[in-house]
Amino acid sequence: MAAQNDVDLRQIARQAMVELGFAVEFSAAALAELSALDPAPELAEAGVRDLRSRLWCSIDNDSTRDLDQLTVAERVAGGAVIVCVAVADVDASVRRGSALDAHAERNTTSVYTAVETFPMLPERLSTDLTSLREGVGRLAVVVELRLGPKGELEGADFYRAAVHNYAKLTYDGVSAWLNGEGPLPERAARAGEAMAAQLRLQDEVAGKMRVLRHENGALALEVSESRGEGARARALIEDFMIGANAATAGYLSRHGLPSLRRIVREPKRWDRIVELARGHGANLPAAPDAKALASFLEARRHADPIRFADLSLAIVKLLGKGENVVELPGATSLGHFGLAVRDYAHSTAPNRRFTDLITQRILKAALAGVATPYAPSELARLAAHCTAQEDAANKVERRLRKSAMAQSYRDRIGAVFPALVTGAAAKGTWVRLLASPPVEGKLVRGERGVDVGDEVVVRLLRVDVARGFIDFERA
Repeated sequence: MAAQNDVDLRQIARQAMVELGFAVEFSAAALAELSALDPAPELAEAGVRDLRSRLWCSIDNDSTRDLDQLTVAERVAGGAVIVCVAVADVDASVRRGSALDAHAERNTTSVYTAVETFPMLPERLSTDLTSLREGVGRLAVVVELRLGPKGELEGADFYRAAVHNYAKLTYDGVSAWLNGEGPLPERAARAGEAMAAQLRLQDEVAGKMRVLRHENGALALEVSESRGEGARARALIEDFMIGANAATAGYLSRHGLPSLRRIVREPKRWDRIVELARGHGANLPAAPDAKALASFLEARRHADPIRFADLSLAIVKLLGKGENVVELPGATSLGHFGLAVRDYAHSTAPNRRFTDLITQRILKAALAGVATPYAPSELARLAAHCTAQEDAANKVERRLRKSAMAQSYRDRIGAVFPALVTGAAAKGTWVRLLASPPVEGKLVRGERGVDVGDEVVVRLLRVDVARGFIDFERA
C-alpha cells in the first residue's frame, strides 16, 4: 500500500483520456486559429439585436468560467412572463470544418476531473472569447419564452443578439438569499434593486414551470451530489434550460429540419422499479408510466427526505442512460422519459458540448434562411459518436473519482459499511457506501441474489489506486 501513496492522479487522468480516444492537447493548427481570433469581435452584425441594456445575469457554480447562458425575465400583460435565455454564440468563433471544430468533434465534451479539466475548446475561447463573462458584450443566440400564468409555454421566438452580463452570480449565493438565509450577493447588489427584482421574478416563474413539468410526469430525482445550499438557484436554471431546449427542438421540428435529439427511452427494468415501489407500500402500473413514477417519488420525498437521495440513485440506475439520436422531418420523437417531454435537444451549453454546437448551427441556419449545415447521414454519425464520447467521459471521471476514493480508503481495509446496490449485471455487481465520502466499488464476493436498490452490509477487501479498483464482499 505504501507505494500507492505516490500515485499521480493527474497522470492517471491523462492516461485514461488517451485510452478512451480523447485528444488531450490541442493541435498546432487549432492553436494557430485561436491566436488569429479577434479578441473584440464586432457585435453590430446584420440581423443581430442590441440587447445589452437588458439586465442579464448568469447563475452557475462558484468556479465556473465557461459561462454558456444568461437569463432575464419581464412581466407582461395578461399575467404572462417573458423569459429570455441567451446562449453563447460559439459558432461565431468556431467555424465548421476548422481545426478547432475538429478537436471539438473528436472529444465532443469537456471532461471534468478533480485533478484536471480537459476542455472541449481552448480555455481562451470557452472562458473568455465565447464565455458570457461579466462586464463585457458578447454575441448570443436568444431563446425567448412566453410563459402563461401557470408557467405554461404560450409561444417562443429565436434570434441573434448582443448581450451584456451585469452580474456573475453563484448557485449558493442566490439560493441563500432567496431562502432568507443570506444577503443579496454583492454583484447583484451592485446592479441595484432592479436585479433583486429580476431574481425574484425568475425564481417565481421557474417554480411554476417546475410544478407544471412534475404534473406532466417529470421525475423529481435527487442524488447526493445535487444536494446543498445552491439547490434552489440550480433548479431555477435547470427549469429555464429545459424550457429553452424543448422550445428549440420544437422550432426545428416545425421548420422541417433534421436535428439531434436527447432522449431517455422507457426503462427496460421497469419491473424492478415496480418492485422497489412495492417495498415502500406503493403500487405502480405494470407498463412504464412517468406520471405514476413521479407521484411515487414525490410521496417518498415528503415521507423520508433523508433517504430520498438513496432511492433516487437506484431509480436513476434503473432508468438507463440518455443518448443522442437524429430526428428526421415528420418522424415521431422518442421523447425524454425522465423529463416527460416529447421534443428535447441539447442546445444551451455549446462551450462544453458538441451536440449543443451542432444544434446552434442548425438553428442559426434556419434563422438566416439558408440550407441546414448537416446532412441527415452526417447527423446520424455524429449522434452515435457524441453518445459514445459522453459515455467515455463518464468513465474517465468515474475512474478518477474511484482512484481518489481508493487513496482515501486505503487504510480502512477490513472495515464494514452499510451500502446500496447500484448495479447488477453480467459484468458485475456494484455498491455505493452509505457513508461519507460515498465511495462506489465492486461486490466481488456474496453478490448472488442482490439487485439494484437493495441495502446490504459490505466489508472492504482491497483497493488499487492506480487502476481505480475498490472491492467489497458481503459482511
